[in-house]
Amino acid sequence: MSGAVDLSALKQPPAGAPAATGDHTVTEADFETKVLRRSMQVPVVVVLYSQRSPGSIELVQLLERLLGEANDTWDLAAVEAENNMRIAQAFGVQGIPTVVAVAGGQPLADFQGGQPEEQVRQWLAAVVQAVEGKLEADPDGEAPEPAADPRFATAEALLEQGDFPGAESAYESILSQEPANAEAKAALRQVKFLGRAQQLPETAIATADADPGNVAAALDAADVEMFQQQPEAAFDRLIGLIKRTSGDERTTVRTRLVELFELFDQSEPFVVAARRKLATALY
Repeated sequence: MSGAVDLSALKQPPAGAPAATGDHTVTEADFETKVLRRSMQVPVVVVLYSQRSPGSIELVQLLERLLGEANDTWDLAAVEAENNMRIAQAFGVQGIPTVVAVAGGQPLADFQGGQPEEQVRQWLAAVVQAVEGKLEADPDGEAPEPAADPRFATAEALLEQGDFPGAESAYESILSQEPANAEAKAALRQVKFLGRAQQLPETAIATADADPGNVAAALDAADVEMFQQQPEAAFDRLIGLIKRTSGDERTTVRTRLVELFELFDQSEPFVVAARRKLATALY
């Protein structure tokens, strides 16, 4: 991006509106140097704000304060959106303020609107953690590989801690921003299954076997079998139940079976075989 812009709005904000400090101000003219090139060394947090939005000014000031504690682990670029529309358009900004982390010359993660300080701190920590050790140029001087998305790093950390509701919420947050994100969809399915299965007793299979018509028991037993790495047994159990049920009960079982299918690569032979069995059971 290039081109001169009028900086008067930054130098003379409306009366009563606090101004962002100029140390981190970025325009179209210096975007490449201060953001793209700098992001090859440390992540650059780009905050797009407006002098007419006190809330966005407060966010800029918060980020400036947190930058003072950052020990050069990230840098800040404050962009006055109205005077730098091409930057705003490049990031697909839909509201002010918008914050985008750029690493390795590529957008990495973002959020929109004012956020509590603690949440901003957590977001920044996730950004720094995601790019740690990945932004140093190789001996040939080539640009680094794009860093991992810190939103996924946060979700995975919650999962490792056994916080299934937290991890589920983190993946749902990604999907609220990117409904077509296949990685987030797959991860959310896995988290929902693990959270559900780990709450079930080992006696779930025996309970279902003792009462073959009990749909709830069968669903629990299938989850346990999946958790015990016996997917074929889980599939066969639910397909057999589909043959014996109808109406809403059949729909419930079929829905759960499809969810279990989606935990695997759909080209897996045992998944292909189970889908054929399901088709036969339904029709």
